[in-house]
Amino acid sequence: MRAGTAGASRTCLVPWERSQRSRGESRERWRRGGRRIHTLLLPSLKQGAEAAEGARVFTIINYCKTTIWPGITPGNSFNGGGFPLKPGESVVFTAPVGWSGRIWGRTGCDFDRDGNGSCQTGACGSVLKCSASGQTPATLAEFTLAPLDFYDVSLVDGFNLPITVTPVNGQGGNCSSAGCDGDLRDNCPSELAVKFDGKTVACRSACDVFNTDQYCCRGVFGNSVICQPTYYSKIFKQACPGAYSYAYDDPTSIFTCVGGDYIVSFCSKSRKQRVCTYHINKLICSGSPGRGASSTGKWLAVLLLGLASMWWSSWL
Repeated sequence: MRAGTAGASRTCLVPWERSQRSRGESRERWRRGGRRIHTLLLPSLKQGAEAAEGARVFTIINYCKTTIWPGITPGNSFNGGGFPLKPGESVVFTAPVGWSGRIWGRTGCDFDRDGNGSCQTGACGSVLKCSASGQTPATLAEFTLAPLDFYDVSLVDGFNLPITVTPVNGQGGNCSSAGCDGDLRDNCPSELAVKFDGKTVACRSACDVFNTDQYCCRGVFGNSVICQPTYYSKIFKQACPGAYSYAYDDPTSIFTCVGGDYIVSFCSKSRKQRVCTYHINKLICSGSPGRGASSTGKWLAVLLLGLASMWWSSWL
């Protein structure tokens, strides 16, 4: 899915997962909006079976060393499309089948109490809650939710933060992790670099900088046969092997999954980093299921502590 085509219609006659909604007064408290659990670089985990029938659970995690401000469009299912996320913090939302949109990170933002302000990268105008796409350059996670989901990470509009998308609990498709294994800002060519106070905060695309048919895959280059990887797109691909590095980078960049939930991680170490979420009363982690009971036990202990803390605070 190339940047700008997140709304492309794709259908597949595959039944999707039907999740059951749990009941109970205390769990109802936890179900209101995107509830955060503040843990040290661990994801907040979904409480109860929050997902409505056919919905997908999105866990968004900030592994970066500074606060970021995720932007999401359309944002009706995601706290209006924008919110702050501190280092080590995470938040959980659900999106219905049929949702088609993008998630990106904004950096260096300053918003007032009314949600008005500015960002160094990824700004969607001058507001906290996005109703329009972010300003380039920005790394994008794109989704089309259907019986067969399509998802990708795109650098076609440039790069500002490493993003990985990790499906969990998928029932079909390849359900592979998409995105980055490194931070492109560390090796951004000087002619593409966006700097703030002498520090590279983003990396523009070659199309954005040079605006040629070759780099933008248009005109005579407007097809996958003629438009081939360039010097710059290869640098992008090295940092993010599982992401679109240019417009026709489809074979290694677009992924599918049936009935999975998604963990969107900012600044994770690599696509292989183990991440977890909570789905239908079960702790679900990426990677091999048999990867050591002790590790899962640690995740469960953190979960129980978080649940106890949230339950106690809800009654104060």
